Amino acid sequence: MKHFIDLKDITAAEMMDLLDLADQLKADLKAGRRYDLLRGKTLGMIFAKSSTRTRISFEVGMAQLGGQALYLNAQDIQLGRGESVADTARVLSRFLDAIMIRTYAHQDVLDLAAYGTIPIINGLTDLMHPCQALADLMTIREHKGTLKGLKLAYLGDGNNVANALLQACARVGMDVAVAAPEGYTCDPACIADAREQAALQGSQVILTEDPAEAASQADVLYTDTWVSMGQEGEKAERVARFSAYQVNEAMMAMARPGAIFLHCLPAYRGLEVTSAVIDGPASVIFDEAENRLHAQKAILIRLLNPQ
Repeated sequence: MKHFIDLKDITAAEMMDLLDLADQLKADLKAGRRYDLLRGKTLGMIFAKSSTRTRISFEVGMAQLGGQALYLNAQDIQLGRGESVADTARVLSRFLDAIMIRTYAHQDVLDLAAYGTIPIINGLTDLMHPCQALADLMTIREHKGTLKGLKLAYLGDGNNVANALLQACARVGMDVAVAAPEGYTCDPACIADAREQAALQGSQVILTEDPAEAASQADVLYTDTWVSMGQEGEKAERVARFSAYQVNEAMMAMARPGAIFLHCLPAYRGLEVTSAVIDGPASVIFDEAENRLHAQKAILIRLLNPQ
């Protein structure tokens, strides 16, 4: 891999390699074994959006691998005063070994890759959240023992998380169903890519407005906030439109026995999911959050120390 930006650029084999490496890194960390693979390497982390899990997991991950991470608030560097992304990419490429960016416009990440000379990692854009999807697959396999043949149902807003899940699940042979109200479905290009990959893997991509159809016989139920950063002014409208998509005990009962619940966090209890589900036996959301660390360490190694 040259970058980790959009899952359409990641092959099924590369996806499985990253998952296998992430599993090994997690097991080794638990056993007290450490790697110094990124000694002398520096990751620049540009944040235009606030963050808990992304910042901490990348920062800790670099430290555990012997490197270092620099936090760069987009408003504190010249990018926030109008310097172009292209010029920023050219300058930072002279100082850093890689850049992780968490921002709004997906084009900003593409521009960093186009004009820079170092690996670029998409920490989140309005279109795509690929690091989260990799950690999600890791968590599912950890709890289910496999990926191929399972069904993941995503209920709610067809946002960046849903887009990434479509592409990720299709690449590993999982059926994926996204239930969203009219006007809130996933990005057409992500849908097309997922359908192409599913055809190769023999799995299904299901798009529906009916949450019960999506949840039926699912092995994994997934949801995300109904109001993402930058959408606060739409909160009342979104809550009204998405109320039927809440993951509650009745919705969980539609899934297969033993189904697990995932959420990328932060979760807003009583809106997209109830406390009974979050705190219930099906919930593995904190394993999922932890796995961001291990999945992203795998990405960093493959980009900065691929041998």
